[in-house]
Formats: sequence, structure tokens, C-alpha cells
Amino acid sequence: MLTLTALEQRHLATLAKWRGAMDLVGPGPLEPHFEDAARAVAWLEEPAGVWADLGSGAGFPGVALAARHPQLTVHLVESRQKRATFLRQLKAGTVHCARSESLSDASYDGVISRAYRPPPDFLADALRLLKPGGMAVLMLARQEPPQVEGLQMFHVEHYEVEGRPRQAVGYRKL
Repeated sequence: MLTLTALEQRHLATLAKWRGAMDLVGPGPLEPHFEDAARAVAWLEEPAGVWADLGSGAGFPGVALAARHPQLTVHLVESRQKRATFLRQLKAGTVHCARSESLSDASYDGVISRAYRPPPDFLADALRLLKPGGMAVLMLARQEPPQVEGLQMFHVEHYEVEGRPRQAVGYRKL
């Protein structure tokens, strides 16, 4: 397990308190969720600007992004009011209780997600939301990273969480 930042420790405590009432994550230990999110953003070298975590849900991976790259402005985008209320308790970024379709085109320097939509759909949303040269990070398990016209894959970070293969795939908007 990676060492958690102060923000991630607060996230863990808040999630442990709210998880049952809010149906934020399934059963089992919470730590693997934190490790997955932290490993997915650890490889990023000096990301800048404004980033969106689409379908932020319980705060993964957006809170890890905010915690490990404090120079960023992170928008946690979650359409369900109950989950947006939870995210506001974390004070880890700007919370948008909205669907991604309502976000302005070409308004983000980076977009990230874990289990928001099927990978090609996430990448289509990322293509619309990213500024030219912006970066999308897609979290995957075993499947091959998709290719999408207008996005160039530039990095694949392979790692394991509890012995299961994971990957964070970096794309750049052309």
C-alpha cells in the first residue's frame, strides 16, 4: 500500500463513515480503492491547469489527483446529488453536480475517470472537453486501450492492485 497524503487520509476516514449510508463503494476493504487511484496518477509528470474527474462517485481518482498534484485545480463531476454531497464534505476540489454533457467544450487541460463509462465513450467525452494538447487518463483492468481519432496514446502505466492487473493510459488531444 502506498503512503496516503493528509487529504487521502481524510478521504478514507470520511468514506469509512459514509459508505454504508451512501452506497459509495461495494463491500470489502477500502484501501485497494485508494491504492488504485494513487497509482493511476503517480506517473503524471507536472500536470497543470484545470482537470475534471468524470463520474467522481466516491472521489476516485479525483481526490488522489488533487492530493498528489496540488498545483492542479480539480473538478469532481458527479451527476448524483447524494454522491455530490459526499464529495463536498471532502473539500478536495470543486464539485459539479451535473452530467458531463453540460460541461463546456474545450474547457479542461486534463480529464480522468475510473468506471465512468465504457472506455470509448469516456474518450469521446474527453475529446470534446479537452483543450488542444490536453491530456486524458483512462483507468483500465485487462482490456486493450482503445484508439480514438483525435487522441494520441502516449503512455501506459501497468501496475497491480491486490494481484489484479491495472493500467492507466495517457492520451493527448491532437
